[in-house]
Parts: sequence; structure tokens; C-alpha cells
Amino acid sequence: MKLIGKLLLGIVSGIIIGLIAPDFLSRGIVTFKEIFGQFLGFTIPLIIIFFIVSGIASFGKESGKMLGITSAVAYSSSILAGTLAFIVALIVIPMLVGNGGGSAEETGGFKPFFELTIDPAMGVMTALVLSFVFGVGITRIESPVLRSFFDEGKEIIERLIWKIIIPILPFYIASIFAEIAADGAVFETLKAFGLVLVMAVVVHWVWISILYLVAGTFAGKSPFKALKNMLPAYFTGLGTMSSAATIPVTVRSAKNNKVSDGVADSAVPLCATIHLSGSTITIVTCSVAVMVLSSGLSLPTFGMMIPFILMLGIIMIAAPGVPGGAVMAALGLLGSMLGFDDTALGLMIALYMAQDSFGTAANVTGDGAIALIVDKLTGNRSA
Repeated sequence: MKLIGKLLLGIVSGIIIGLIAPDFLSRGIVTFKEIFGQFLGFTIPLIIIFFIVSGIASFGKESGKMLGITSAVAYSSSILAGTLAFIVALIVIPMLVGNGGGSAEETGGFKPFFELTIDPAMGVMTALVLSFVFGVGITRIESPVLRSFFDEGKEIIERLIWKIIIPILPFYIASIFAEIAADGAVFETLKAFGLVLVMAVVVHWVWISILYLVAGTFAGKSPFKALKNMLPAYFTGLGTMSSAATIPVTVRSAKNNKVSDGVADSAVPLCATIHLSGSTITIVTCSVAVMVLSSGLSLPTFGMMIPFILMLGIIMIAAPGVPGGAVMAALGLLGSMLGFDDTALGLMIALYMAQDSFGTAANVTGDGAIALIVDKLTGNRSA
């Protein structure tokens, strides 16, 4: 929650600076924004490679029936959640915020003092394919050296996110809003933000309700009682903003729903990594909002968003276990598939981080529904 406070402070400070800043300060802000945006682009392939390879390698060669079923159900949940979010967003957001008229468009008057190009080591899709090649390969040849390399690389990138990127994010968000304020559209943007965030949380609960109606009916349990038993996990996720940190509570809540010990102890930790339906809903909803608000981006179509959602379900495996990790992992797709520039990416980060605790809470609560379905599919007969 401290991070959210810092981000809000960054937004307010950015607005004030944008409204009253002299030219030299404005140029300094744009210079910082451009350099940090380049640095973010550089880290995206590293996040994808090390987190996906490490995640796949951790499954092991003998993954078994449970892993396959859990992965399939979790991925289906994320894709369907994203599709639902897109349909709702496409209908509701244009009505809530109008056409946007470029309210989030980058200002043309601000010029940086200098430009610094930091090229990423590879493209997003190259990193994704390479991740699966090495991840699956490590599970087959059982190489402790390679696995150690990627595990330690993951730790390095995670510390980079925690120690450098996350602390600097409030300043980056401030620079984005300083530009928007200078362009005279900041209050329209903030109003749209509030409406979009409320809508994202509502869609979270709609999807959670659907998940438990399906899971409860399929497993022969009361959906409402099952959802009630998962509320401790929801509120823990709301406070921790981390699916990983909430695992013990989620496991206990799943067992309260009579999920077998074996499934609860294995499926829930796995879902904490691969099942991010709440985060998917938020990213899809916010991306549609940013595209509506930005004159440089067209209103998304099904042909544009469905491939994005399918890839987003995969890329969520690379989401670092830190606040905002899901949107960090998704930045590459937002840029390569939806055409987001630095300003649009900055707005996405701000929108996502403002509701990260609610997205995490939806993720972990959904994990309980996945556990119920997997318990039934794997043949357990818990009463």
C-alpha cells in the first residue's frame, strides 16, 4: 500500500509540475522519461527469459497429470477472463469516457536535452520462443548448471525490479502526468482513470462469481459456500499484493472447501504462478481505456485483441512476484502487438498499479476455484 501512496504522490506532483514548470524543468522531465522508458524496454526481454525459463524448469521432467490439467484449466480461465473484460470494456469505456480525443496523447512541445538509445538484447517474441526452448530443454536434459543459471538470473532481475524499477516508478509516472498536464487534458484523464478502475474491480467480481458457479456446480459443492471459504485468501491478497505471499492462506482456504491435500498443496502454488485472471482482466481493461484516450491509437478490434489476450495468458508466466509484476511482463506485448508508445505504457503502469491489490485478490481467489475443478478432474472424491 505504501507504493500506491507514492504513485498517487507522483501523479499529484507531476500534475503540479506540468501546470507551472518552466521550460528547462519540463525538458529535464522529458529527458528522464525518455531514458527510463528506454531502460524499461531493455529489461522486458530479460524478465521474459529468466522468469519463464525458471518457471518451466521448476515443473520438472515428471510433471504428471495434475500439472497438465491445472495448466490447461488455469490458461483457459485467464483467456476467458480477458475476453470477457475486452467485450465489457469495448462496450462500456467509450460510453464512459467518450472518444478520448487524444487526452493521453504525448505533448509535442517538450523536447529532451539529449536522447539516449538503449537497445534490448532481443525482441519480445524472440525472448518468448527462446524461453520455451530452454525451459522445456532443461526439464528434458535435467541440467543443474543451466537451471542454476536461469534461477540466479531470475533472482538478479527480480532484485533489479525491486531495488531500481519499482522505487523509480513514482518519478516516471510523475513525468508522464507532467506532460499530460502541460497538454491541458489531465483532469479528463484522471476522471477516465477513476471510472475504468471501478469497472475493472466490478469485472473481477463478475469473473470470480462465474468461476465459482462453474467450479461449484462441476464439483458438486455450493458455489456460494465455496466462495465464502475463500474470502480470507481474497483479503490477504488485497493486503499483500502478492499471490506468492498469499499461498499459505489460499491453500488453507482451498482445503476448507474439501479439496484434497495433494491437489491443494500442488495446484495452488502452481496457480500462483500461471493463473492471473484478475491481472489479465485489469491489463485488458486498462489497455482498451488507454487506446480510447490516445489519439495515436485506434479503437481495438477483436482481430487485434484476441491474439493479444492469447499471448497475454502465456506471458503471465513471466510475471515477477512483485507489485506490478504482471504489467511489467506485459509491457513488451503492449508495445509490439498494440503499438503503445512510452506515454501509453506509462499510463498503463499507473492504471495497473492503482488497483494491483484488487487484481491480486482476484487472482488468488480464482486459484481456489481452479483447485476445485482440478480436484474433480483428477478423480479425487473428497466429500
